[in-house]
Amino acid sequence: MRITRIETVRIAKFPNLLYVQIHTDEGIVGLGETFSGAAAVEAWIHETAAPLLIAEDPRDVDRLWHKLSPIIGFDGAGVENRGRSAIDIALWDIAGRAAGQPVWRMLGGLHRDCIPLYNTCAGSHYVRNVIGQARDLTANWNCAAHHPGPYEDLDGFMRRPEELALSLVEEQYVGMKIWPFDPYAVKHDGQFISAEDIRKGCETFEKIRNAVGDRLEIMAEMHSLWSYPAALRIAESLEEFTPLWLEDPMKMDEFGSLKTLAENTSIPLAASENLATRGQFKRLLDSEAVGYVHVDPVYAGGISEARRIAGMAETVHRPVLFHDCTGPLSFAVDVTLSCCVSNVFMQEFVRACYFGWYGEILTELPRVKDGRGYPVDAPGLGTALNPEICKREDACVKRTP
Repeated sequence: MRITRIETVRIAKFPNLLYVQIHTDEGIVGLGETFSGAAAVEAWIHETAAPLLIAEDPRDVDRLWHKLSPIIGFDGAGVENRGRSAIDIALWDIAGRAAGQPVWRMLGGLHRDCIPLYNTCAGSHYVRNVIGQARDLTANWNCAAHHPGPYEDLDGFMRRPEELALSLVEEQYVGMKIWPFDPYAVKHDGQFISAEDIRKGCETFEKIRNAVGDRLEIMAEMHSLWSYPAALRIAESLEEFTPLWLEDPMKMDEFGSLKTLAENTSIPLAASENLATRGQFKRLLDSEAVGYVHVDPVYAGGISEARRIAGMAETVHRPVLFHDCTGPLSFAVDVTLSCCVSNVFMQEFVRACYFGWYGEILTELPRVKDGRGYPVDAPGLGTALNPEICKREDACVKRTP
């Protein structure tokens, strides 16, 4: 089997997503996905990666992963690694399809039949704005008024947190992730948060606890917006509400400060979807700063690297959670990995997107029932781009050769 064509697909309606389809001479097509800087990743794939892949055997996944590891861009979540992540996912998809087995079987089989889900409380149009443009932290707020979807959970946790929490308990999710402090980062560029804004942010946690008690875990997302003093003040204010973790309280560029914060709060830290490759995660683990390790396979290095990072975390007794607030194939990959990897105990889920636009893009999604995600039991990743996607007026399709 040989690779004959590399195809990329961008859709203007979903500007952060890039899809990669790897075609073979046996008619098998593998699908990959990555997120953010889609046009830049597209250019790298066609200019740099495609010439290295054409005529190769796509089943040599590990060898091709290393062949695509450049001198520049070998580490971190830059354009090169996001492109390599999408390609790696597509290669695993091909390997499974060629063997007639789901990717989870190719990875050694299931550790569990399904994975408990926690809901990230985004809205149906969250992250539709192009990531990386002038950062307006309020750009995704109040979108429910303009783009109503089946679930508008961002609007829900800001305006009706009790109602939202009760809904999630009823649907049997194990937790909810919220970020009520984000709007206050704008005032002082994250360098300071006032006592008044602390109180306002904490009201959301208080209302959730009053409504559902301890029947639902609460995770505090901080989006890397804060300085150390501000992050510490937020952490201290939240301790009485016992959140499961504080996620990405500061930028992931210096782990010493992260370690100091961890030593001064009883709430475990979680990090980070913004890191990629073994090198960055090794430095994070060596710092002993986090209780929970978050990995995003669609830009951490694909399925191959996500497994290796999870193995590293297991050696120092850290649970791994796979990030999902990007696209539908990401969720399919996440559920596959979460059901295969031993040190995973739940999976991120965005019900506003899953029951909203995810089905517009892919033919199949992992089944979700009673707050659990089930891997697709079909060869490869068990899904494909909907046939009409490449025919859309807002689709940009490029091919090499």
